Amino acid sequence: MQHNAVRARIVASLLCLLALTAACTTSTTSSNPKATLNVLAGSELKDLAPVLADFEKSTGDAVAMHYVGSLQGAEQIVNGDSSDVAWFSSGRYLSLLQGTRQRILAQQQIMLSPVVLGVKHSTAMRLGWVDNPNLTWRDIADRSRARDFRFAMTNPAASNSGFVALVGVAQAFSATPDALQAGDINTAALKDFFAGQALTAGSSGFLADSYTRQQDRLDGIINYESVLLSMNASGSLHEPLDLVYPKEGIITADYPVMLLRPNRRAVYDRLVAYLRKPDVQRRIMTSTGRRPAIPDVKPDSRFPNRVLIELAFPSSLDVVNRLLASYLNQIRPPSHTVFVLDTSGSMSGSRLDSLKRALLNLAGADTTISGRFAGFHNRESITMVLFSSSVYNRRSFQLSDTGDNSGELQDIRSFVNGLQAGGGTAIYDALEAAYQIAGSARARQPDDYYSIVLMTDGENNQGRSAGTFLSDYRGWPAAWRTIPTFPVLFGEGNPKELHQIADTTGGTVFDGLHADLSAVFKDIRGYQ
Repeated sequence: MQHNAVRARIVASLLCLLALTAACTTSTTSSNPKATLNVLAGSELKDLAPVLADFEKSTGDAVAMHYVGSLQGAEQIVNGDSSDVAWFSSGRYLSLLQGTRQRILAQQQIMLSPVVLGVKHSTAMRLGWVDNPNLTWRDIADRSRARDFRFAMTNPAASNSGFVALVGVAQAFSATPDALQAGDINTAALKDFFAGQALTAGSSGFLADSYTRQQDRLDGIINYESVLLSMNASGSLHEPLDLVYPKEGIITADYPVMLLRPNRRAVYDRLVAYLRKPDVQRRIMTSTGRRPAIPDVKPDSRFPNRVLIELAFPSSLDVVNRLLASYLNQIRPPSHTVFVLDTSGSMSGSRLDSLKRALLNLAGADTTISGRFAGFHNRESITMVLFSSSVYNRRSFQLSDTGDNSGELQDIRSFVNGLQAGGGTAIYDALEAAYQIAGSARARQPDDYYSIVLMTDGENNQGRSAGTFLSDYRGWPAAWRTIPTFPVLFGEGNPKELHQIADTTGGTVFDGLHADLSAVFKDIRGYQ
């Protein structure tokens, strides 16, 4: 009897232990999550993946991140996107959109990163900007206008770091410390400032990579403080960047997590509580270079020990949209884009229809928020190089009026509607022709932006090979080799060759296999 009782207690203990083990396993894995939070997020949050993985292990909740550009994400929310949460580096633009304020049920900032200027140390020494507490945005504009300071910044219509920088500089140049109004936009001063912008991009990460690639011809870069700190720590810069915080002030990205659906409040609260724990805040600071958002955690020694002046943000959507339109159509350097378009026989039917629709949307057919800013702009040059078995047509368009009744846009639409498919695929003959066009244009207008979009649905079967093209490319003038190519992977296009072209030229491949071609072309516009 006594042995039976002991044996029963042992069995009971083992069963209890197994039950506890099973319970622990359930609470620390997301294979069968308690709840899944669908998050519409900015791509710069990809570096938080390890932190979010540990949140899932800790709580049993899952976080599904769906990355999208800030403007596109705002538009999706306006159109009724079903995401539970929005999480971008700033929620200011989103909060101005009609119909979104009511959807934002709660928001909490998670981390902080001011958008500031990184300047090569030698340039900062030459210009007297090292530890200069009186340096202003106007001082920088004076050097930029004189082409004495050349910098990189993202496209504010595509990336939040560029958007925040544009708003901040515009506010600094206004005549009032109050929130920017339409009449306060100082176009002349902004033209001076952006005269020195020599590199653009559609994301802060791509901009950092492009700056590193072209650092010998640039003096600085506007980006998140966290990105600049990461660049300095990367070992890839020839000389470090001095971080400059102009006297008038800056605007800080605060990365708010915004609740969109009331029935997800409980898991939202668990995520926010986890991310704002002191130990998690320290981990975020250490791993991403962003400042903590809670007073219990102090910024470490990488961050300047100074009070940052925060500039006012516009309180009107109309003011923001006018500022973006002014930047694209009047303020920034003009751009020249060469579209290299495959019209071989395999493009017939729905493929050619998709290509036409994508180009027509850029020529004014897309009237959505993101479509208006992604479309062709005033002062822009567009060249279309058509190829099949050989290059058979080159047509350029110079845009000075992109209004609703623009005859120039109508010319583009007529040209696009006339595209027909037939013949073989001479990709690299066409790409070389595009570089001849863009390179010759750069010799005449060296301060403009240049880029090439390569759209093909097949493998090269006519003319020079990829290897021959790359060999020719290496012998071209250095100015030509700063022009990136953005291939679109579509149909039976060769992924390996297209990635090689993008990597060699400083571009990136866009996926037209799993996304609508019109959306892909809109994304590319952020890099032009």
